[in-house]
Amino acid sequence: MNTTARFSTEVLRNRLLDEIVGERVAGLYDPRVEEAMRTVPRHEFLPAVSVETAYANQSVSIKDNPAEDALPFSCASKPDVVFFMLVQLQLEPGHRVFEIGAGTGVNAAYMRHLVGSSGLVVTGDFDGEVTACARKTLDATGFRDVEVITRDGALGAEELAPFDRIIATVGVWDPSPAMQNQLTPGGRLVLPLRWRGLTRSVAFTRQPERLLSDSVKMCGFLPMIGQDGEHAGYVDDAHLIRLFWDDDQAIHPPALKTAVSQQGTVVWNEASVEPVESFDGVWLRLSATEPATCRITVKPAAIDAGLRRPAAPALSPALVDGDSIAYLTLERMPVEEGTEPRFRLGAVGYGPQGHGLAERLCTQIMACSGDRTAEPVISLYPAGTPDYELTDGYVIEKPSARMVISY
Repeated sequence: MNTTARFSTEVLRNRLLDEIVGERVAGLYDPRVEEAMRTVPRHEFLPAVSVETAYANQSVSIKDNPAEDALPFSCASKPDVVFFMLVQLQLEPGHRVFEIGAGTGVNAAYMRHLVGSSGLVVTGDFDGEVTACARKTLDATGFRDVEVITRDGALGAEELAPFDRIIATVGVWDPSPAMQNQLTPGGRLVLPLRWRGLTRSVAFTRQPERLLSDSVKMCGFLPMIGQDGEHAGYVDDAHLIRLFWDDDQAIHPPALKTAVSQQGTVVWNEASVEPVESFDGVWLRLSATEPATCRITVKPAAIDAGLRRPAAPALSPALVDGDSIAYLTLERMPVEEGTEPRFRLGAVGYGPQGHGLAERLCTQIMACSGDRTAEPVISLYPAGTPDYELTDGYVIEKPSARMVISY
């Protein structure tokens, strides 16, 4: 690489980190993580794209999925998400860390930089093509001492355990026993945890009887291969309205076809948001109170045909009960000239029970209006833990864990 090219990549990399540090999308910061990401050459782990793309704050697909409306099989995560998840992980020199989801290898390189020569980084992936690529890029960039293994990440790496830290860079619906048991006492586990159609990066500390969260941040990740507890289905024949729900929920999207073809009922309340203000807290509170919580995705053609626009058409919270549905919506409020616009929040219901579902959704809008940044506390207990040993909160059953959400 010549001097001009080296200078340009350094400028682009530093510009990206300046943006990430300045915005702090999750409100988290660690100078050691910043230094690692300013040092490791991300573009060398993404040789198939331009350096401008490599240093843009966006995810990069590295293995596509040809199926309809499907996510890629593998991608390099958004740099700002990588940043705050590494902050959540709290790596120190000498730590032993296992990564589930090898990707391009760049995250393992960041972690190797953080744990130093006395630490150990192991990264694994289900896909042999992905691990081969990660091995190649890590070798080419001087990180030959990172261990790369090909296996189901849910199994962990028992031969190298225990680990001080475990991190997943794929969406995890069912936290496996290995994720819980291969941690040292007091060790940290960071997962893009999936439930009720949403994904949040949750940082846990291992306690004697459970894993206890201390950080829950918005993120988006590809789902982990081999975990089949999540379902998706279309409401309509044109495949414009899609629902996402969990295995323990009795949701049948085609049962809603008649309801969404008719006039909906809108319920408003006094809560409102600014244009860039998050309403993520509504979804989190719904998941902690309403067993009917799921996700709705709506394409523009459905809105053009008369369906009321969800608050975020690509992913909004919804409640479903049999042949009825309600989901979060919003509308711009009248404002005086020169003032910032605001949007009031509400819910639109369809079907015989749609109005009641919309009112229930609005109850949770009001519940979180006092503090929209409040994070729930999430506890993970091993499957089979008796009820009397659980902390207070709403329980979601997973095959390998009992998940308790509380506020």
